Amino acid sequence: MIPFKDDNPAQTFPFVTIALIAANTAVLVSQLLYSGDQRQIVFAYGAIPHSLLTFETAQPVHPVLTVFTSMFMHGGILHLVSNMLYLWIFGNNIEDSLGHIRYIIFYLLCGVAASYAHALTNSVSQIPMIGASGAVSGILGAYLLLFPHARIHTLIFLGFFIQVVRLPAIFVIGFWIVIQILNGMLSKGLANSGGVAWFAHVGGFIAGLLLIKLFLKNKRRLYY
Repeated sequence: MIPFKDDNPAQTFPFVTIALIAANTAVLVSQLLYSGDQRQIVFAYGAIPHSLLTFETAQPVHPVLTVFTSMFMHGGILHLVSNMLYLWIFGNNIEDSLGHIRYIIFYLLCGVAASYAHALTNSVSQIPMIGASGAVSGILGAYLLLFPHARIHTLIFLGFFIQVVRLPAIFVIGFWIVIQILNGMLSKGLANSGGVAWFAHVGGFIAGLLLIKLFLKNKRRLYY
């Protein structure tokens, strides 16, 4: 199930959302153009759980700063496209609801929460986490609260057939977070094997749910 657009037009131009997509894309291009070992960049600027909690690191920047550098790094084109697709679909409405400044602060705070959710559930891991998915998960949490009934155009794969359906956001995002939680539970004990930081997604999502009311420009505008 892959969402690709919503029926929920924003009233303001999403400057920050576009800037975030551009920044993430630029960083990945820089990564791909790096002539050395790609792993050197990831281990230098990715968020390493053990380092985030102990501040013990050989990285060139303080571990706390890697929370922010890791947010703009990705493991490849598919990783970037999937995160930016979700950001484009859902981010413009959250930016519209919060305003540009509140939105970027909200986005970054959700990313911070996601990094530490992953670190706290994988405290001994030395595997760096990269990607915008934790921050984007916060956007999804906010969207679920603000626009639960907005219709999301979604690709459904039925064997060799692909069907486009319009589903309520509460169903699309609800299904997504259930998958993150289940995969997170199944992945416990595999912290040092790499893979997807499922609990970063869960942590970012919960942060979005909790923070959105504090950041709203109009406190009365809670549900779509």
